[in-house]
Amino acid sequence: MPEGNTRNATVEPQNESLQSLFGRLADELTRLFDAKLDLLKIELKEEVSAYTTGGLMILAGALIAVIGFALLNVAIAFLISMLFDATHWSQTARYALGFVLTAVLYLAVGAAVVIVAKNRLAKQRIIPKRTAVELKHDKQWLKEQI
Repeated sequence: MPEGNTRNATVEPQNESLQSLFGRLADELTRLFDAKLDLLKIELKEEVSAYTTGGLMILAGALIAVIGFALLNVAIAFLISMLFDATHWSQTARYALGFVLTAVLYLAVGAAVVIVAKNRLAKQRIIPKRTAVELKHDKQWLKEQI
């Protein structure tokens, strides 16, 4: 190893001024901060990439599920229309009745879910109970201090 590099690498602290020590400290802290920022950027890019990929997969799965749900609804509507085969109505009328009954069934189930959810939400308090108690305690403490 050349002697010039050894002297620069092992500078004795007694020969350095306080200003140069602070300068070196600032440089080292800047490099450390830059390294931490670079690491953060890399990690954020990896996280965003993972979430983007996961989000796209969820979206694709949801789209496939919606298509399957739609096909299931069509099958249910046709099944219901077949229940009216004994009537001497036209095939179009039976299909229309099957689809209308299927729609009414889904509307009834959806309305029931909305009503149940609305009733549950009506029972919920908007103000968090524990936070309200803590605020009352803080108010009482402030009154005692003043």
